[in-house]
Amino acid sequence: MRDFLNGVKLLLLDLASTLFFLVLFLTTHNIVLSVSLGMALGLVWIGIQFVRRKPIHTMQWLSLLLTLAAGTTTLLTNNPRFVLLKPSIIYAIAGVVMLKRGWLSPYLPAIARAVAPDVANIVGYVWAGLMFVSAAVNACVALTCSLATWALTMPIFGSSSKMAAFLFGFTAIRMIVVRRVRAMPASERNALLALTGRR
Repeated sequence: MRDFLNGVKLLLLDLASTLFFLVLFLTTHNIVLSVSLGMALGLVWIGIQFVRRKPIHTMQWLSLLLTLAAGTTTLLTNNPRFVLLKPSIIYAIAGVVMLKRGWLSPYLPAIARAVAPDVANIVGYVWAGLMFVSAAVNACVALTCSLATWALTMPIFGSSSKMAAFLFGFTAIRMIVVRRVRAMPASERNALLALTGRR
């Protein structure tokens, strides 16, 4: 359960500025305030990581760069339709980044990285596919529906589809890791568990 909660925490932190922008925009309907504070949150989070000398993963950099680029464009155009389409751009770029083998590894416990990197790669590709589907769904809703419909539909679709993918990936990796570890000879299993801090 600890690994599950750590994975959720990392994913939410990576997307914090985008989620913060969305919540603020939906509650205030103020584009300038929402974009400015979303951009500031993204910069502050990376700054904190840098000062604390913690590793800044690819998805964290991607989240910051997209927040800054999309935020700047939104401020320059003041176009609410761009705000609606922004998640499609973010999802599509995230999908392309998630096509890179091993992108999921920093989010996994050491034992999963050691025992099931092949499964983690497959789960990573499933996430990439979900990002492309999310981009298409968001664009369709943004271009054909009202702001109210988009505001109701996309947060529900976005959060439920991502949580389903997360639970699927976590369960698949965990089941296969447990099965593979149990199938190892005792000496190899004990060495692996000691090496990965499980014993």
